[in-house]
Amino acid sequence: MALTDRVKQILSWYGSESPGVKTNLVRLMNTGALAGTGKFVILPVDQGFEHGPARSFAPNPEGYDPDYHFQLAIDSGCNAYAAPLGFLEAGADKFAGQIPLILKLNNSDTLAKVDQPCSALTGSVKDAVRLGCVAIGYTIYPGSGQRNTMYQDLRDLIAEAKSYGLPTVLWAYPRGAGLSKEGELAADVGAYAAQISAQLGAHIIKIKPPKDFIEQPEAKKVFEKYNIPTKTLADRVRHCVQSAFNGKRIIIFSGGEAKGTEDVLAEVKEIAAGGGFGSIMGRNAFQRPRPEALKLLSDVIAIFKNA
Repeated sequence: MALTDRVKQILSWYGSESPGVKTNLVRLMNTGALAGTGKFVILPVDQGFEHGPARSFAPNPEGYDPDYHFQLAIDSGCNAYAAPLGFLEAGADKFAGQIPLILKLNNSDTLAKVDQPCSALTGSVKDAVRLGCVAIGYTIYPGSGQRNTMYQDLRDLIAEAKSYGLPTVLWAYPRGAGLSKEGELAADVGAYAAQISAQLGAHIIKIKPPKDFIEQPEAKKVFEKYNIPTKTLADRVRHCVQSAFNGKRIIIFSGGEAKGTEDVLAEVKEIAAGGGFGSIMGRNAFQRPRPEALKLLSDVIAIFKNA
């Protein structure tokens, strides 16, 4: 399809990138029910690795089958499907060309309890190219004592991915001994994670919806002095979008733990009202029976389309 003015505008923010990277950004923006809007709904299924099979798929046993997730992403009109190497290898041939794929290059599990988390590299840029992916994905943990290692590895991966024309989707999840549990979702910390991600060169940034809490005493003084609003989720999303180069980097928000449909849609409405570019929704979609999942994703897409 031809490029809409909105897609052209977003591409203009990535002026230093090659035609290959821009082409793959267009593929993401011109696929699915939100094609041409510059908005995103992406299905991510890395939870089997991150949380374990029963916790992830027992609520909807069809999800144990990798094919299920490819088909759900296609039929629901998502922009893309993101997963670790194993799940993508299991279906990339069967579903070739039907949905843009994002290979999640690093993962961790919940078997080890560590204060300074750092995900292991579980895939490569060459794997992403081999499987026909349009982007790589990577997770950083701002607040972890291992964060500098992750940042440095990411820079190398971004450079390699760019050489193949692939953009990078960055999961930025603050956690580690440097943060309180409440602080992992703090408004100032989420905005900081968005800024770090943009500065590291991420093309698309994924963070969690922030809570009305300020973790850093130094930041709290600034939020109060300049009356930065945080009372509503829309306020907090707006600040995170502003922190991603004044909205000139695509920033999307995770769906988080499974919750009721009304709660999911209320959260999505706030994300859209705050100027978020979209949602990346895993458990709230694939843990529901397929008809319910399709209805939920359709409703989420409609919210962003009409925002």
